[in-house]
Amino acid sequence: MNIKPLADRVLVKPAAAEEKTVSGIIIPDTAKEKPLKGEVVAVGKGTKDEEMVVKQGDKVLYGKYAGTEIEIDGVQYLIMRQSDILGIIG
Repeated sequence: MNIKPLADRVLVKPAAAEEKTVSGIIIPDTAKEKPLKGEVVAVGKGTKDEEMVVKQGDKVLYGKYAGTEIEIDGVQYLIMRQSDILGIIG
């Protein structure tokens, strides 16, 4: 399934959550921190007031509660406005 974000929306694939162990205790998925970085998979065309700065393939940082989680073909993605992106990782 292909998805093309509209206007100033961006489709981001979050980076995998890091496995952490504390003294041999494995932390369950529900207690893991959500990753705050990911890779841009697709971008919209922008609006007349906002030019799209991010492009496909960019590694980005975004806010903790940014975007809406969606699942496509069993893979988790976030769809968010470009303004929810805090920066591009160089």
